Amino acid sequence: MLEELAKALEKSWCKRTCAKTGLWRRDNPSWGQCAVTAAVVQDYMGGKIVWCMVRPPGKKSASHYFNNIHKAELDFTREQFPEGSKFERGQRRSQGLRTTRKYIMSSDATRKRYELLKERVEAELARARKS
Repeated sequence: MLEELAKALEKSWCKRTCAKTGLWRRDNPSWGQCAVTAAVVQDYMGGKIVWCMVRPPGKKSASHYFNNIHKAELDFTREQFPEGSKFERGQRRSQGLRTTRKYIMSSDATRKRYELLKERVEAELARARKS
């Protein structure tokens, strides 16, 4: 299931599912997709969504979300960052809400991006099952 999900995600990322639509590029499709991707992955694989700061070489630090499943990190969008980036240890980020997911979904824009990505992933998985 993991490989199929990874392929479906890669085919489903688009400008409309990106956190900053004006900065999305086809040559780096996972850019700006971490929060919504982590939520979709959690739907299929369970586990927890965690957050960290990433320090790309020579660039400003960035917020990043990924999954922790059975104490293993699973990060489908890590390649959005250049080689040599330093990732802090993943932790809960809930800002007073129960879970990191609830925090992510507290933003209407992020929730809409998540819904679109989930719909696109489901369609890709259905297509893959038919072939």
